[in-house]
Amino acid sequence: MQGKSQVWLAEQLGKSTTSVAAICNNKSQPHLKDLKKIAVILDVDIRELLVPRPSW
Repeated sequence: MQGKSQVWLAEQLGKSTTSVAAICNNKSQPHLKDLKKIAVILDVDIRELLVPRPSW
């Protein structure tokens, strides 16, 4: 995550570190508005934050 910590990202989002850790570890999915905020904060294309599921 570009040398940024989950604590730093949680502060930027106004979310708990537990919530951000769950998102980073793919244990929960962020709301679309939060995903957009994360992309802006990290200065990345939102598509970089999405991981496709295997198509079995």
